[in-house]
Amino acid sequence: MTQQTERIVTGASDAAVSLSNGRARITVRPDLGAGLTAFDVRHDDDWQPIFRTVDPGTAHPFALSNILLVPFSGRVSGGGFSFDGQFHALPRNMESEAYPLHGSGFSAAWPVASEGADFMRLALSAEGPGPFRFDAAVTYRLDGAGLLMTLDVTNRAAIRLPYGLGFHPWFVRDADTTLAAPATDVWLEQADHLPTGRELIAVHPDMDFKRARPLPARWINNWFDGWDGRARIVWPGRGLAADIEASEALNRYVIFSPAADADFVCFEPVTHPVDAFNLPGEPQDHGLRVLEPGESLGVSMRITIHPA
Repeated sequence: MTQQTERIVTGASDAAVSLSNGRARITVRPDLGAGLTAFDVRHDDDWQPIFRTVDPGTAHPFALSNILLVPFSGRVSGGGFSFDGQFHALPRNMESEAYPLHGSGFSAAWPVASEGADFMRLALSAEGPGPFRFDAAVTYRLDGAGLLMTLDVTNRAAIRLPYGLGFHPWFVRDADTTLAAPATDVWLEQADHLPTGRELIAVHPDMDFKRARPLPARWINNWFDGWDGRARIVWPGRGLAADIEASEALNRYVIFSPAADADFVCFEPVTHPVDAFNLPGEPQDHGLRVLEPGESLGVSMRITIHPA
C-alpha cells in the first residue's frame, strides 16, 4: 500500500494525527504529551491493536495508549531531591497522586516539528518541573509491521542535573498473553507505590520472565533490574508476537497490570527505578544520567510485530 499521513480533527481545539504505511498505523496527540491513542498492525486482512485503542479525543494522559517519561520516570518522594548540595523542590502534578509523577512531558503540548510518509517528529521546550529546563524531541517511525520510538532530552538549565527517560505503552492483554523479559532483580512496592527494596528475581517465581510465562493473576506494579533490553510479548489466540528492543540506557523495565482480567499490561522500558533521586547513594548510582548544561541523553524502543 502507499504510505500516507492523515489528520483527524477530534474536537474544536484538539487534533489527533494518524500515520499509516498500510502494515502498521499509529495515532498521535501532539497537544497531549505527544502520546499515542493507537498502534495497530495489519494481520489476516484486519487491523489488530498492539497498544490498547482509546478515544482519540481523550483529555487525560493516563487514558492514552503510550506516554513519554521525561525528565524522569515514576514517583519522587520527599517533596523533591537533593543534588550537589542543593535541595530542589518538585510540585505534585496530579491531583490523585501523593507524589510528583513521570515528569512533565506526558501532559505538555509537543508541536509537530517535521513529518514524512513513515515518521513524525515532535518537539518540546519545557520550563520545569522544579529546576528542570530542557528541550526534548520524540520521533515515531513506522517500519514495516513495527514501530520505532526515539526520545531525546537536552539540559537547558544553568546547572547540571540528573535526568531520566522512558516509554510507557499500554499493550493489549488477552487471557493467554505471555511475556519473556529476563531480569536479575525486582523492586517491591509499598502501599503508596514507592519501593520497599530490591530482591533477586528467583525469590518471586511468578515474576520471573526469564522464559515466556503468563502474567501474574493479580495486581503487579514492579520495577525490574538487570535487563538486557530484549523482550517478547505473545498473543497466541491472535497469532501475533511483539519483539521489543530497547537501547542501552533503558536497562530496566516496569510492569503494571491491575488484575488477571485487565485488558492491558504496561511494559515500560526506563532508565531508572522509582524514586531513584532519593534512594541510598547518588541519583546516578541508580540509572539517572547527570547532564551538564547543554548535554543530551537519548533512548529508543523498537517494537517489531510478526506472526506467533
